Amino acid sequence: MSQRDDSSGQAYWRANLRVLFICLAIWAIFGFGASILFAGPLNHIQFFGFKLGFWFAQQGSIFVFTLLIFYYTWRMNRLDREHDVHED
Repeated sequence: MSQRDDSSGQAYWRANLRVLFICLAIWAIFGFGASILFAGPLNHIQFFGFKLGFWFAQQGSIFVFTLLIFYYTWRMNRLDREHDVHED
């Protein structure tokens, strides 16, 4: 890890928090919104033979969470390289 001044460290953490908040917002929309708040309207749509609201509550949220984990890992590795704090 190279020496950085405070401004580049702050820029790294701002970018880090931005990625984190985006992931949390997506998590909240799918985990809470699609599974609970919008379940009624989504249940009018069939997906693989199931009501879409039910599917999101049981399976869809898990898929979204898994995709978010992979996205977060990929994005943070890229961010680490951009700010020269990677481990390689």
